[in-house]
Amino acid sequence: MISGSEIFLVVLVALLLFGSKQLPDIAKGLGKGMSEFKKATDDIKREFTRETEDIRKDIDQVKNIYTNQINEISEPVQKAIDSGTDAINKEAEGFKDQIKNI
Repeated sequence: MISGSEIFLVVLVALLLFGSKQLPDIAKGLGKGMSEFKKATDDIKREFTRETEDIRKDIDQVKNIYTNQINEISEPVQKAIDSGTDAINKEAEGFKDQIKNI
């Protein structure tokens, strides 16, 4: 960042170069320029957001379609895995009982 002495030096050089009568006009012009720059960047941001809104909607739609398809596929697979796991657990319980009886 700029320290106080550096700011003082810049103001002093500007005063020497432009004179005390022109400094307020220069500062006013700089202020207007900064204001216009900020307005322009805000306009660009708004325009970018507006233009990419349709793309975002399309991406969300595709994402939802694929998510639904994945869920439709994964639910039966998960049920099959669960039923297989249940069958294995029942067999394991049966083996435990047989081992206990031995």
